[in-house]
Amino acid sequence: MASFIVEGGHKLHGSITPQGAKNEALQVLCATLLTRETVVINNLPNILDVNNLIDLIASMGVTVEKLAKGKYAFTARNLDTAYLASKDFLQKCNKLRGSVMLIGPLLSRLGEIIYAKPGGDKIGRRRLDTHFQGMVNLGARFKYDKELLAYRFQGKKLKGAYMLLDEASVTGTANIIMASVMAEGTTTIYNAACEPYLQQLCRMLNAMGAKISGVGSNLLTIDGVRELHGAQHTLLPDMIEVGSFIGMAAITGSELRICNVSYRDLGIIPDAFRRLGIRIDVDGDDIVIPAQEHYQIDSFLDGSILTVADAPWPGLTPDLLSVMLVVATQARGSVLIHQKMFESRLFFVDKLIDMGAQIILCDPHRAVVIGHDNSRKLKPNHMTSPDIRAGIAMLIAAMSADGVSKIDHIDQIDRGYEDIEHRLNAIGACIRREG
Repeated sequence: MASFIVEGGHKLHGSITPQGAKNEALQVLCATLLTRETVVINNLPNILDVNNLIDLIASMGVTVEKLAKGKYAFTARNLDTAYLASKDFLQKCNKLRGSVMLIGPLLSRLGEIIYAKPGGDKIGRRRLDTHFQGMVNLGARFKYDKELLAYRFQGKKLKGAYMLLDEASVTGTANIIMASVMAEGTTTIYNAACEPYLQQLCRMLNAMGAKISGVGSNLLTIDGVRELHGAQHTLLPDMIEVGSFIGMAAITGSELRICNVSYRDLGIIPDAFRRLGIRIDVDGDDIVIPAQEHYQIDSFLDGSILTVADAPWPGLTPDLLSVMLVVATQARGSVLIHQKMFESRLFFVDKLIDMGAQIILCDPHRAVVIGHDNSRKLKPNHMTSPDIRAGIAMLIAAMSADGVSKIDHIDQIDRGYEDIEHRLNAIGACIRREG
């Protein structure tokens, strides 16, 4: 198992450009199955989760052609129905969380699918009720096959329906949209997720001939069409990488330019970091983080301790709370980090406490961070990455520590961050891959 050896205390400098958005990539890759014509996708990141999904859809009979770095053509002219019923297909689905978004396109295209419960990060329970209920609302049926340990979906003639989602699930909304674009009649989805990446999926589908209105809101209307055609699509930059780079610059006291961030699609993220006292300047479509020896955490207007909490878009994405928690360890002041959506995402803080951070883990969802104001640097540590976001948070902590740290199980980081050690070393970090 590969590890990172990280020598902390190095200043960053220069500029870095974020990769294409991982979460958007997983959605639009699944959407290529909805047409027999060629779909070209630009700015795909070279990361494990994306590469594994590309390999999976290629195994399903999709012709995949690499046109240039990050640019691929996908043609799903003939899908291999025998492979879709195989154990290999189920095993690959089980190892990849994003594979859950194959249900909608395959049900729409083929009228049936056998699907194993997906894998992914070990960050607590991640239920699939919204996905499954959405398919039922469109007229599909499903049952659990005890022998295959998988679900069998059938829905030869999906029909549009009105539905009020029980949660604004991003992947659930994406799945329902992809199942409904060729369903008979009109589908209305209320309490739909409206993240920029979900908006991008809708724009790509509309370019393919779908009729989706209300894009960007939580009320989507989809008029079913008979078929979709090919299109070209370019991914947004990854907002989680942008936030990660902001955190790295702040905690190492570095000046850094983050290029081509699509600032208007970052939502509340820049202001959330500003509330931790981090100065963020905007220059065109670049973000510039000036070097700061100290950054002061805000309090609420009544003087009470600041709470940073995740929420569905346009609230703060839960994927950045781990980064913000680490950054707060060297701020001036205190903050309550409230991770509402996943009950196991804060358990990595015991490693930060071992590094000398002052953190009180109140329960699986809440942690109070008392900042050191750079009066005491974090100590080096030997850590293991439990998931993508905790892994990058550990890397950020190690970059600021006074000494050499080791992070094991970095394949978790590789799932979401492209060639991260070389890109960071190019701007001044000192990270070595081992094993």
